[in-house]
Amino acid sequence: MLNIALPKGRLGDRVYELFEGAGYECPSIKDPGRKLIFENADKGVRYFWVKPSDVSIYVERGAADIGVAGKDILLEYSPDVYELLDLRVGKCRMAVAAKKELRPDDLKTVRVATKFVNIASDYYAKIGKDIDIIKLNGSVELAPILDLSDVIVDIVETGTTLRENNLEIKTEIMPISARLIANKSSFRFKADEISRLAAAMKKEVEKND
Repeated sequence: MLNIALPKGRLGDRVYELFEGAGYECPSIKDPGRKLIFENADKGVRYFWVKPSDVSIYVERGAADIGVAGKDILLEYSPDVYELLDLRVGKCRMAVAAKKELRPDDLKTVRVATKFVNIASDYYAKIGKDIDIIKLNGSVELAPILDLSDVIVDIVETGTTLRENNLEIKTEIMPISARLIANKSSFRFKADEISRLAAAMKKEVEKND
């Protein structure tokens, strides 16, 4: 039985459709109710929903053999897992944004508000810019509006929230999407099962791309 950690929410629904299309369906997962674990013994899979930012923890610690996590989570927390496949869903961008009139390059030290401290630190280290990191857990768009920060580093999907708050993207750091990941020990002991699943998922992704 392969234990699979799925991210809760809209992304998880889209990801499960990929598993289903690849031949790893589990009909009970669509039943209403408060169940946390769903099995299909015939297909050899057991699914469970977890908070998106926790998927990599379940996989790294071996509670799940495989899972689906955003590239942002993998870069920010660097879990000790194998990244098997870009699922090409949940696409967005990690970007630097600020007030339209601000020119970040003119600042000697940039005050950066973000949930993604490591990603922001790595980016600014690469371009040789001094920064003052301000870690926030939500509503980072508020920081430059209230002059708590000069810029934010955050995930941007449509850019609507930025536009509505007179902010704009200054630099796109990298594209982000959902990735299929595997526990390193599971990948050794369940190599055939995981490889088969990953190959089936790759075909499904290419079909839908």
